[in-house]
Amino acid sequence: METEPKDLIVLGAIKHGIKKFDKIQKTTQIEAEELNKILEQLENRGFIKVVEKKGWLGKKIEIDVTDKGSREVDERVHELQTRWNQMSQIYKTGDKEKMKECMEENKSFLPTMMFFGVMDMVMFSMMFSMMGMAMSDYVPAESMPEEADTGMDDGSMDGGADDGGFDIDIGF
Repeated sequence: METEPKDLIVLGAIKHGIKKFDKIQKTTQIEAEELNKILEQLENRGFIKVVEKKGWLGKKIEIDVTDKGSREVDERVHELQTRWNQMSQIYKTGDKEKMKECMEENKSFLPTMMFFGVMDMVMFSMMFSMMGMAMSDYVPAESMPEEADTGMDDGSMDGGADDGGFDIDIGF
């Protein structure tokens, strides 16, 4: 599973309560055909099960994580946390070459670390600053969380409040 971080992202999304195909697709940003293959692999490995339920409008299909799948997610997230802790320690030493080497070794795991919230995004961006590189050199744009965007102030820095007051609807 280590060579296929998308499997882990899909399994993690299901474990966290996303049970419908279209919602899994939206959350993971994986194309339908690829997601279908990943789900089939996860089911074949006993990590998920497909459950048909009767609803108001007929039957609906949900995907549930098995105990085996849940343990797999927990183990892999622990491994990701360990990798992140190692990267953090290297960053704190200030060794640029070792940091670049570590980033290269963990390149395929960075989107997964972001998805599971394992990494500290501020420290992560500081790592790139230390190396004089852009985050996009290592992480595809579609995998970067919105808050990782460090664009210029577009006027939204004031939190959207135009007069500093509160807008309360009291129902009159």
